[in-house]
Amino acid sequence: MQPLHKGKVRDVYSDRPGEVILVASDRVSVYDVVLPTPIPDKGKVLTALSLWWFDQLADVVPNHVISADDVPDEWRGRAIRCRQVEILPVECVARGYLAGSGWTSYQESGTVSGVELPPGLVEGSRLPEPIFTPTTKTPPELGHDEPMTYDEVVAVTGDAVAAQLRDTTLTLYRRAAELMEQRGILLVDTKVEFGLAPDGTLVLADEVITPDSSRFWQASQWEPGRRQVSYDKQVVRDWAQDLGTWDKTPPGPAIPDDVVEKTRAVYVEMYERITGRSWSERP
Repeated sequence: MQPLHKGKVRDVYSDRPGEVILVASDRVSVYDVVLPTPIPDKGKVLTALSLWWFDQLADVVPNHVISADDVPDEWRGRAIRCRQVEILPVECVARGYLAGSGWTSYQESGTVSGVELPPGLVEGSRLPEPIFTPTTKTPPELGHDEPMTYDEVVAVTGDAVAAQLRDTTLTLYRRAAELMEQRGILLVDTKVEFGLAPDGTLVLADEVITPDSSRFWQASQWEPGRRQVSYDKQVVRDWAQDLGTWDKTPPGPAIPDDVVEKTRAVYVEMYERITGRSWSERP
């Protein structure tokens, strides 16, 4: 088993040509800093939810999944055997609401990643249409991901691939947002990752529509003009931001027990509400 990469949350190994094993840990990162306190079951939730979404979205775009069973026993439940693909150097983000860095950018310039938005929007506003707001993929040791305009994506990937990235990201977002709204959850924004297969086919990779890669709001509690109640990693972000004593550089602070318990509960609740499956009876 050859280690290939250690990310903020996932570790990648290889034991066969053309295949990798993606292992989701219980680590949690905010502001590109891995915090010292794990969230129990987080890796299993991310894996189980991603597998469910890969299945739901398979008719939109191929994905890299080979098997969740053909993995070492020590990682079973939080590992996926995948096709090895050439990961594209763009984080593909779709936004349906103004939140996070999108809200900050709008306040400063009226735009997000070069996309002009109407005046008068407030924090939490639903956008007229979902927008594609990509960022760079910057290793944590080199800084933070930075917003990219669509033209900058074209410069990196070429016209044809850039159009595929934009159109596929927005299609995935719309499909997932519609399904989740039926379950009383708003998909605020989400980040997806793509690679190219050896024949040039675009492939959905990494994770998809999880509390780590997305913002989820309770539809019944949505109230534009204020900070929303989030059901995702924002629980940890808000705690870290409200500390007022951490400068968002390593090392990160330890997470208190009550925040750990709340975060785990939110992740499990989102798995159950999205999939309609009990966490204790998951496949």
